[in-house]
Amino acid sequence: MALIVKKFGGSSVANAERVNNVARIVTDEYKKGNNVVVVVSAQGDTTDDLIDKAKEINPDASKREMDMLLSAGEQISISLLAMAIEKLGFPVVSLLGWQAGFQTNSNYTVARIKKIESERLRAELARRNIVVVAGFQGINKYDDVTTLGRGGSDTSAVAIAATLKADLCQIYTDVDGVYTADPRKVKTAVKMDEITYSEMLELASLGAQVLNSRSVEMAKKYNVELEVRSSLEPQKPGTIVKETVKMEKMLIRGVACDKNVSRISIVGLSDHPGTAFKLFNALGQAKINVDIILQSVGRDGTKDITFTVSQDQCKDAMAAVEKMEDVLKYSKVVHDETVAKVSIVGTGMETHPGVAAKMFEALYDANINIQMISTSEIKISVLIDVEDADRAVTAVHNAFIN
Repeated sequence: MALIVKKFGGSSVANAERVNNVARIVTDEYKKGNNVVVVVSAQGDTTDDLIDKAKEINPDASKREMDMLLSAGEQISISLLAMAIEKLGFPVVSLLGWQAGFQTNSNYTVARIKKIESERLRAELARRNIVVVAGFQGINKYDDVTTLGRGGSDTSAVAIAATLKADLCQIYTDVDGVYTADPRKVKTAVKMDEITYSEMLELASLGAQVLNSRSVEMAKKYNVELEVRSSLEPQKPGTIVKETVKMEKMLIRGVACDKNVSRISIVGLSDHPGTAFKLFNALGQAKINVDIILQSVGRDGTKDITFTVSQDQCKDAMAAVEKMEDVLKYSKVVHDETVAKVSIVGTGMETHPGVAAKMFEALYDANINIQMISTSEIKISVLIDVEDADRAVTAVHNAFIN
């Protein structure tokens, strides 16, 4: 008897037909004699709809109350799925995040899991119940409901798999695996049978939406084997994410695009030691995640620093910088949300010179201008105009993978 954790995203449970489809997938696993824990997201666009409702009432609602509101979406999903499983004649119980033992910190809307008190989960599995858990949510030390941020249901599923030492954690989406690029945008994208944690983590953090980056990070830390599969074609094999892969490493494993990017430029900063520290310490205190950073060569006693953040953190980042105006003594601060980040990822590039040049040549041939560049051992990212993003992904993908 194996323990399988299955996670289904919002598109997989978007309507009654798809909820019933998920119920069949889950019960087919149960009929094999396996224990099954199911983690479910809110249906379809429910979360976005709830955010819109909140804006109608109070555009500046507190993050605590937003968590209380947004957690309702998963409660609907788990109860409907449990009803569908009941209808098929199988034992099932649905649990909210706090009932499943999720203890988090108090960073409302972007909470981190501290631990899972697993007694309830283990007791329900011992009764041979199928356990349906609300993803994306938990409870903090004040007994307040918290949410884990976008993609948090992936993290919920991996956390359960790690805590219960599950044999496999399957992430069901609307695509049948991990591709070298978004197959909806790049027709020549190729599905991979296997990919390493490190490569998947880079792709996820760089905009590939098939898996949440925090979930991959947790899977790597606790050695949870992941499989990405399609809920619409469950018979198809998916992509396995694990520590090592059998196949010879490809030079480039994937091309990712992130349009949720804002560029902030601080012009005329004082060119003295400690300036960068003061700036990024302030951003860190405001819990802003900074990505690409570019600093100009000092001139006339000043320098410019440009960096990128996600669009949903742009407002907070700008506020943090403006609070430091007297300390940083800059001339002006500007932001631009009409940018996108395109990246290539692959452990194979470590030992192959000329990868960056090949990427830049592909963008040059497509007449696409590069604004900023960031590199690591296994990835290269460029910041470009958002209008060029889809063309850039296709051009770069065709240069490396054909």
